[in-house]
Amino acid sequence: MIVYPAIDLRNGVCVRLMHGRFDQVTEYDTVPAARLTAFVAEGATWVHIVDLDGAEAGRAVQHRLIGDLAGSLDVSIQSGGGVRTLSDVRNLLDAGVSRVVVGSQAVTAPAEVSAWLGKFGHQRLTLAFDVRVGEDGVPIPSLKGWTEAAPIDLWTALDRYPPGTLEHVLITDVGRDGALTGPNLDLLAEVIRRRPDLKVQASGGVSSLDDLTAAKAIGCDGAIVGRAIYEGRFTARDAIEACA
Repeated sequence: MIVYPAIDLRNGVCVRLMHGRFDQVTEYDTVPAARLTAFVAEGATWVHIVDLDGAEAGRAVQHRLIGDLAGSLDVSIQSGGGVRTLSDVRNLLDAGVSRVVVGSQAVTAPAEVSAWLGKFGHQRLTLAFDVRVGEDGVPIPSLKGWTEAAPIDLWTALDRYPPGTLEHVLITDVGRDGALTGPNLDLLAEVIRRRPDLKVQASGGVSSLDDLTAAKAIGCDGAIVGRAIYEGRFTARDAIEACA
């Protein structure tokens, strides 16, 4: 299973949000390049970088910085946040990003995003479905920087991408993101059960190496790890070795 250490960018520095709330921000690093270098030195082959300003604004904000980071080291970068147009995807890929993460548009504009998948290839895009799980247990995608709820559930959103049209998905339980309460393994397992054709990345709540090995055991292809590393619960190297 691939471990994706995370760098979330806000105003040019590394931060983490609590439950996706932009008014609950913890700042960690003022030099993102130093954090990226540290991740690579610890063995990371992929790093997940998010333009939080872009996610909030609905347009690319930090993409120049992300391009600089992508070109600075020999590491694969998966990046998103504020990706709304074909040009956003193309610009990130041209800047050296290996795989672009598409969030809200994957839910609200499936025909357009399907065309992007056809144009750039299944390996170059990850569709991110950030969900809140209601009391009825139904996961509902959150849109536009997690400020709005989609009018459809996760299963309907996934059905718009039949097998063979999509490869990588990232599933975040917003209620667990940044909270160090463990990933929503039941939700992830249900996604894998319903869509065995997809490579599923777990995100939100990872707090321990046991969380990572549990995600691997249920069949996740990757896991995003953020606050647990920044808070010193384990290192990127520990995570990579645990999931090897």
